[in-house]
Amino acid sequence: MSRALRVVPALVMALALTLAPALAGCSGNHAATVAARQDCITDFDPDTDYFPDKSTLSEATNFRLDYHRSYQVLTVHRPYLGGKPVSYVLVRCGVPAPALTGELARAQRITVPVHSLYSGSTTHLGMITELDRAGVVTGVANPAAVADPQIRERIGAGAAIGYAPGGPVNIESVLRAGPDVLVTEGMDDPGHPKLRQAGIPVLADAEWLEPTPLGRAEWIKVFAALTGTERQAAQAYQGIRDRYRALARQAARVEPVDVLVGTMHSGSWSMPTGASYAGRLIADAGGSYPWLTDGGAETRQLNFESVYARAGSAPLWLVTDDWKTVDDAVARDRRYGELTAVRSGQVWSATKAIGPGGGNLYWERGTARPDLLLADLVAILHPEQAGDHTFEFYRQVQR
Repeated sequence: MSRALRVVPALVMALALTLAPALAGCSGNHAATVAARQDCITDFDPDTDYFPDKSTLSEATNFRLDYHRSYQVLTVHRPYLGGKPVSYVLVRCGVPAPALTGELARAQRITVPVHSLYSGSTTHLGMITELDRAGVVTGVANPAAVADPQIRERIGAGAAIGYAPGGPVNIESVLRAGPDVLVTEGMDDPGHPKLRQAGIPVLADAEWLEPTPLGRAEWIKVFAALTGTERQAAQAYQGIRDRYRALARQAARVEPVDVLVGTMHSGSWSMPTGASYAGRLIADAGGSYPWLTDGGAETRQLNFESVYARAGSAPLWLVTDDWKTVDDAVARDRRYGELTAVRSGQVWSATKAIGPGGGNLYWERGTARPDLLLADLVAILHPEQAGDHTFEFYRQVQR
């Protein structure tokens, strides 16, 4: 998963002097491009509702949408960890600028539907392709991290470029391209004010702060608001939600299966709790592990001995490491050889769908399709219920 949109302050300061004279011109060119779109309203009627299809939310808690006749207001409650609520005014192309007061008068305005979107996280891409709007993606932070075939095809054709492959945003490149919106990876960045000053809207995506799989998936409605595909999003999300809930009900009817989750990294075992995204998925799939009942923090940093004492005998082990064989796991840490799941060959890795540059559809598409993630997990934990299941994200690590 790509979440690399960091711009070092030194870069921003260095570019400030060289770019300042061009900012007004960039902003003007961007506005002219927007005005020339064929899908803009040409005969504005103040009594017409230009958003006949309205999104309603059922699971997501970190954003809201408020509709008006010619614009809508998107509010992200936590745009990043420690961030304060921020609102964006999404104005239908071709209508007069709305007269707003208070904080909304100072809010960023985004002309919709957008035709050119820069994506700071690969988790956006699965949602955009679910809406059949891959064509709006004209920039990605790191092309090598992209696994989605449709977006990779656009990258290969030069229709989508990388604007932060090394981490920091290439501000000159973004200004030159002038996308309709840059959607961030959910972190604050010192380079974003420079882009806003140039007239390029920067929208905070923070689906990763949603604690539930269905809550994260419902951020598809943010991308629907940007692309004018609210009806498609409602249909897609309802199907995802219904399939997910049906699988969870099915798994709840059988005895939970003990699993081991996670691996050692930098001397610690990062163990998800029941308050985490991963913990919710495992619980809904009919799995259990000792830290599932923990609340508060979403992860616990543990040592190997404490994990082994409480979960070393679990018959299944779920990992995200790209091990080809269990010997690869033991080569990483010989203590893994003591785990029951390693000895029995029941190690499952969420690395079935890896792109040529190392991007993983588990993160990229799985965020948008938790129903597919849950189906994989149910098939692993309860194979008797799986039928003729085809795995999307998980594969069994060879012995």
